[in-house]
Amino acid sequence: MKKRNALLLTAAGLLLIAAGLLLLRTSNFSTDNLPALPYLLIGVGCGVFGHGAGAGISQHALKNAPEIQKQIEIDQRDERNVQIANRAKGKAYDAMIFIFGALMVSFALMNADLFVILSLVAAYLCVVGISIYYRVKFDKEM
Repeated sequence: MKKRNALLLTAAGLLLIAAGLLLLRTSNFSTDNLPALPYLLIGVGCGVFGHGAGAGISQHALKNAPEIQKQIEIDQRDERNVQIANRAKGKAYDAMIFIFGALMVSFALMNADLFVILSLVAAYLCVVGISIYYRVKFDKEM
């Protein structure tokens, strides 16, 4: 990531956090349609800020050490490390399918709001649909 992109992400994160705090301070939760919006802005802002700040700090730390930077790039592109990361993602996906299913069933048994249950079902079906799409795509390629 370029230094400019890291600074932009850091600034965007700070702006999102500030907007969330401002909304939290000025909003009237009894009449608002989106009472969770300030918290969402703060959460996304913290994530974007952390990503940008981490990239900027690592760039600054590696600025005077080109041999370490080159070794990190080699390690990130190493076939073995890529294979390990892909296997870990596969195991996490397998676990996620069962966790999402259990969560949907538990919310249904707790008589949760229908919107919440349908949102979970939509997210679950979206993930499964993406999995099927890529399974077919990779099957044709190989």
